[in-house]
Amino acid sequence: MYNRGFAPEIITTGGYGPDPNFSEADVGRKYLIDRGVDPNVIITEQGSGTTRDSIRAAVGILRSKGWNTALVVSDGFHLYRVKRMLDDAGVTAYTSPAPTSPIESDPTKRYWHSLREVVLLFGYRIMNL
Repeated sequence: MYNRGFAPEIITTGGYGPDPNFSEADVGRKYLIDRGVDPNVIITEQGSGTTRDSIRAAVGILRSKGWNTALVVSDGFHLYRVKRMLDDAGVTAYTSPAPTSPIESDPTKRYWHSLREVVLLFGYRIMNL
């Protein structure tokens, strides 16, 4: 159960995929509300199309509140790159893999998504030298 004293606010991020009716941020918001999180503590940032854009938007929100620490929940294969990007932006990031990710439970999908993350991390590091 959600403990209001633990997390003053939660940011869900992610833009629209193939279905223009649902953004990743909205799906995350609904997931949290269905599990008892007060909707008033959820900040939804859905204007981003990439992880980099989501990080920039989230960092803007964090800074506007005077925060410099975040707990990030995502697919396990995605967390290293997200943590690096947040660290580079001056945010201390703690990570937690989503326990029920459909990608994590499929070895083939996990392999290809992990390989994709390596390529994207390499590209990110080259662009930010």
